[in-house]
Amino acid sequence: MAEPLPALPQQFRSLQHHLRTAQEHEKRDPVVSYYCRLYAMQTGMKIDSKTPECRKFLLKLMDQLETLKKQLGDCESITQEIVGSAHVENYALKMFLYADNEDRAGRFHKNMIKSFYTASLLLDTLAVFGELTEENFQHRKYARWKATYIHNCLKSGVTPQAGPIGMEGEDYEEGDQEEDPSLSNQELHNQPSTYQPGSTPNTNNTAIQIPPGAHAPANTPAEVPHNAGVTSNAITHPSLQNVPAVDPSLYNVKAHGDVRLTPEDFTRAQKFCKYAGSALQYEDVNTAVQNLQKALKLLTTGRE
Repeated sequence: MAEPLPALPQQFRSLQHHLRTAQEHEKRDPVVSYYCRLYAMQTGMKIDSKTPECRKFLLKLMDQLETLKKQLGDCESITQEIVGSAHVENYALKMFLYADNEDRAGRFHKNMIKSFYTASLLLDTLAVFGELTEENFQHRKYARWKATYIHNCLKSGVTPQAGPIGMEGEDYEEGDQEEDPSLSNQELHNQPSTYQPGSTPNTNNTAIQIPPGAHAPANTPAEVPHNAGVTSNAITHPSLQNVPAVDPSLYNVKAHGDVRLTPEDFTRAQKFCKYAGSALQYEDVNTAVQNLQKALKLLTTGRE
């Protein structure tokens, strides 16, 4: 366990929830904990690195990061940025999916609000790897707004409207809640998912604005019950029902002689392969095939 930090300077108040999330994940997921602290340190340096109390806090936070880095040793999620980025992103989107499933099903509770908000905080931390993608930017905005909306509805005794609805630009703050429940990995893992990327909820013919980022992107692995579709003789997993057809032109494809791939192209291709691997962990064949095809097309044509 990392040594406790000194009192949080007022200048760093905006980082309190990221640091709380880091603390909550020390044992649950040390990689997530590390990057939450790294985000807090980098952001804190930009806010104020000269005031004595801020400088003292940042130095102590650096010590925590060094300790965590030593404990994690040669963990690829720490030594390789692209692996670390995919790890944090997948974790954040998994929390987003859980909360979104609960929301669409009309099951409103503190754990769901916490999951939406924590997902938005973890998407914040992706800034340590570079600028957020438009998808992640919209997911962060939507998750934080949903947490605000549902929290305020329940606080006022109003039943929230389920599913994607028009946003009104609120910023959620957890406030002075003494109890701040969060889901463990096992609780998240046990949640069966009926979420389909790009699906549109039943709005009962009501005109509802679906904001950008209301759906998880296609590279988000969806969870399914482990025993789904298993028989004594064959496996007929639900994820196999809509597997995209493989483009025949990719079977014996060779890179075009005039294709010049940039370092960004190689990084993007690595990400597609990482997403495919993550999808296979959840037996999501559809997503795995989509991402492998994207990687192959990018490497052979220079275009997505």
